[in-house]
Amino acid sequence: MAFPLNSSLLNNRRLRAGLLAAPLVLFVAVTFLAPLAAMLVRSVHEPAVARALPQTLGALAQWDGRELPGKAVFRIAGSEFVALNERRALGSVATRVNRLESGMRSTLLGTARALAAEPPGDSWRQAMIAADPDWAEVSSWLALRRAGEAVTPRHYLNALDLDRGGAGEIVRQPEDRRIYVSLLLRTFAISTAITAICLLLAYPLAWLLAHARPRRAGFLLLLVLVPFWTSLLVRTTSWIVLLQNQGVINDLLVALGILAEEQRLALIYNMTGTIIAMVHVLLPFMILPLYSIMRTIPDRHMQAAASLGASHWQALRRVYWPQSLPGVAAGSLLVFILCIGFYITPALVGGRTGQLVSSMIAYHMEQSLNWGLAAALGGILLLLVALLYVIYDRLVGIEKLSLN
Repeated sequence: MAFPLNSSLLNNRRLRAGLLAAPLVLFVAVTFLAPLAAMLVRSVHEPAVARALPQTLGALAQWDGRELPGKAVFRIAGSEFVALNERRALGSVATRVNRLESGMRSTLLGTARALAAEPPGDSWRQAMIAADPDWAEVSSWLALRRAGEAVTPRHYLNALDLDRGGAGEIVRQPEDRRIYVSLLLRTFAISTAITAICLLLAYPLAWLLAHARPRRAGFLLLLVLVPFWTSLLVRTTSWIVLLQNQGVINDLLVALGILAEEQRLALIYNMTGTIIAMVHVLLPFMILPLYSIMRTIPDRHMQAAASLGASHWQALRRVYWPQSLPGVAAGSLLVFILCIGFYITPALVGGRTGQLVSSMIAYHMEQSLNWGLAAALGGILLLLVALLYVIYDRLVGIEKLSLN
């Protein structure tokens, strides 16, 4: 006989469960959701110029963008430039405008210094053009107005090698500035290649682990996990020692007579070194999901296929492979997603030709300080990863993404 639960008792249980889960929810919110939201906001919100030049941007909002602004706009802009320069706040504004129009940093700073040294009186237009001829170009004023947009898609456009023309239409960047799309495509091509190599190497290893005797399987699993437990930096620097021109691998090939001294292989600071090191680092992430699925496949399935006349290859292809597909999909998804966001290994062993999009994100975060563009690149990667999860969920199911 079933007895209904008291509603207050059920509510108390839910309350206790919620309180127990609250620290984890708070931790995820603070360490993951909040930074993620801040990144997405920064990719479209950049109010620094709008806050620094409110009057200038207000005047430019009424400008048609076809001819030079009126004298009143020159006067307002020149006054704000001088005031900002006195407060030492013009440099950050000039840097942001310079990202849209090359040379505008020196134009803004030089103009502010010239106007402060010789106040123009009523001839602000002539004084600004005399200080720098760029103020006689419509493109300079368009760049200033665009930099003042507090909410803007320009970072995402830049991340896709696009820009806006004088009339606001979306156009492609000049050919010498188209770097991000090719970098994204290279990242995805390399990630696909590394995923395929890891699958080819991991599948027989996982099969051996799943079908070995318990003691041997434990020893083989330990061999897989020891590199997994070793510091990523240690493993990467070890590959530098092995792959460099005077490294262990080249020395061994020369000593065996396979290569002449002058024929040493270039295995480091290029894409070859990146692929080798990343395959070594990511191989356990492919082996473990495959092993977790393969050990649940009964041996009698292959025996039944053989008893029905199937060859070993036919049984493997038509019986064993379909049952191992959840592990293949889970391992491929894990490896691919880790690849597209990998930074340390490509940065250390990749050199100039072995860099991935993560290196460009780090460059904008640490050197150019263009955090909006870095956030946009990160947002694009986040969207692509989310699409991969959706595709995986539709084809296989997220509940199969397990190492147990």
